[in-house]
Amino acid sequence: MKAAILDSRQLLAFVTVARRGSFTLAAKDLFLTQSAVSHAIKALEDELGHRLLDRVGKRVSITQAGEQLLVHAQRILGEMEAARAGLDHLANWGHGRLRVGASVTACQYLLPTVLREFRQSFPKCIIRIEPGDHGRQQELLREGQIDLAVMLKPDGDRELTFVPMFEDQLCFVASPLHPWAGLPQVPRAQVAQETLILYNKSSFTFRLLADYFREERVALSNYIELGAMEAIKELAKTGVGVGVIAPWVARAEIEAGSLVSIPLGSRPLVRQWGVCYLRGRRLALGEETFVGLCQEVAQQVQANNPVPRSA
Repeated sequence: MKAAILDSRQLLAFVTVARRGSFTLAAKDLFLTQSAVSHAIKALEDELGHRLLDRVGKRVSITQAGEQLLVHAQRILGEMEAARAGLDHLANWGHGRLRVGASVTACQYLLPTVLREFRQSFPKCIIRIEPGDHGRQQELLREGQIDLAVMLKPDGDRELTFVPMFEDQLCFVASPLHPWAGLPQVPRAQVAQETLILYNKSSFTFRLLADYFREERVALSNYIELGAMEAIKELAKTGVGVGVIAPWVARAEIEAGSLVSIPLGSRPLVRQWGVCYLRGRRLALGEETFVGLCQEVAQQVQANNPVPRSA
C-alpha cells in the first residue's frame, strides 16, 4: 500500500513546536491560533500512528518517534525552502534558460543587439535561438519548445499574444544603374516584365507579396527565389533583377549608394514585427526584459529607417 504524502504545513507546525517547546510560542511564530497548531500536530500523529510530542502542563517535550521525525522534517522543509529560493532567484535574475524563436532576418539584424544588452543583465542565463520562418515559430510556441518568438504579426491566431515592436514596408531595391532607380513609382506593366528577387516561397513574406501583387493585378511569374536577405541584396546589386525587401535591412547598402529603394506602388505593403508567446502565459522577469529590449532596439531601427512614403 502506497504511503500517504505528508502535509508540509503539519510538518512545519511540528518542527516549530519542537524548536520552541511551546504551542503558544509556535502559534505566534506561524501566525496561527494555538488550536490550529494543536489540530495540525494531532492530524500528523494520526497519519503516522505515533505520538510525537508529550504535553505536560504548558511544557512540551519531544518523544523518541518525534526526534526521529524531526531530523527528516527539518531536511524536507530545508529542501522546500531551497527550491522556493531557487525559483525566486530564477524569476528575479533570470539565471535559467531563455528559448527564443526568430526568423532569419530577425536573427541577423535584430537579435545581436538585443542579446548583447540582455547579457549585461542576465549573464548566467542559458540562451537558445531557434531560427525558422513564420509558420515554424507558431508551431514551436504551441509545442512549448520555445518561450518567445520574434516574428511578423500572425493573422488571427488567438492562441498567441502579440507584443508590437515596429512596422516596416516592403520596397523594391535595385542597382543605382537600373532603369527604375530614378523613378518615383514603377509602372505596373514594367513590374510584370522585370525579374524580381524574392524571399523564400514558403515564407509569410512571400505570401504577403503574392497577395499584394494579385490585388494589384500583377502576375508573379518571373522571379528568383532565395533564402537569405544578403543574397537578395547582392544579386540586386549586379542588376540581374530587382529585390523586394524592407529598406532597414539594406540600410548600409542604401547609405553607401550601392542600392536604391523604390516604393512598391501608391499603396504600401506594411508589415508589423513583434514578439509572440502563448496566450495566458505569465512571463518571467528575464522574458519580460527580453521583450522590452526588443522594443527598444525596434525603436532605434524605426528612428534610423523611417517608413518610406510612396509617390
